[in-house]
Amino acid sequence: MKADEYEHAPVLVNEVEQGLNIQADGIYVDCTFGRGGHSKVILRNLNDKGKLFVFDRDPEAIQVANQLATHDSRVKAFHSAFSGIFENLESEKVVGLVNGILFDLGVSSPQIDDPQRGFSFSISGELDMRMDPTSGLSARDWLNQSEESEISNVLRQFGEEKFSRRIARAIVEHRKIKPILTTLELAEIISDAVPYVDKHKHPATRTFQAIRILINDELEELKVGLSEAYKLLAVHGRLAVISFHSLEDRIVKRFIRQLSKNDPYPQDLPVKADQIKPELKQIGKLIRPPDRECEINPRARSARLRIAEKMAT
Repeated sequence: MKADEYEHAPVLVNEVEQGLNIQADGIYVDCTFGRGGHSKVILRNLNDKGKLFVFDRDPEAIQVANQLATHDSRVKAFHSAFSGIFENLESEKVVGLVNGILFDLGVSSPQIDDPQRGFSFSISGELDMRMDPTSGLSARDWLNQSEESEISNVLRQFGEEKFSRRIARAIVEHRKIKPILTTLELAEIISDAVPYVDKHKHPATRTFQAIRILINDELEELKVGLSEAYKLLAVHGRLAVISFHSLEDRIVKRFIRQLSKNDPYPQDLPVKADQIKPELKQIGKLIRPPDRECEINPRARSARLRIAEKMAT
């Protein structure tokens, strides 16, 4: 299936549309274009003066984005990780002028369902896991050359895997016999190493998540991306972030909470209300997908949406 033929169901579409408070002539950024599901929702709210900048690390996603851009002059696409968002948009002279920015974190359905990408423990494929297969170290290379202690630490830190030591030991023992090359091979090693199984999760779930996060430096990229997004936003511009596991959501929650605090005046200093200037304001509470959406798209079950509005420059 070609990249532009893949139908991908974006999550929390209505909630994102409402949360971004889209202005018809505004400037918006979709930091994770994927197959353009959320971008299309933003575009349908823009007039011919509106502008949408889209980003993705995945070359296949950017291929689709470029096709959209050739047919819609409001769109401009960038092949870039989150850490390149500010630099690219600084050259577009929109710093401090962006009305809304969206992050839809995690792995897209096209990436999961493509055996060649190596993201899924249920489909046989090469162990790659890179969001951008044209650069960086693959999961296969990392697994076959890392120390047992490093593997264990990564599984515990990024996967919150309680059997990290057992799994790491099993990986190292297996590769003494032959290199680990495929997703199903790794999944079988993990399944054999885990003493008992969570009936709600495949035993390889946390390990695959941890390795993917490491290979793509996802958490650091998210931290940088959030900081750069804040600098790009106009006053009263909105930031919307969809996360899919607790480590991501924790980073987003802390970022919003930190910038939502008042200026750090001494507690005993009298300060008037109009002198207190938090940089962000959280909009509403944490948003989860409705049951109906989860029934239609089971991958939406772990999605979490947080929205904030910039209050100061």
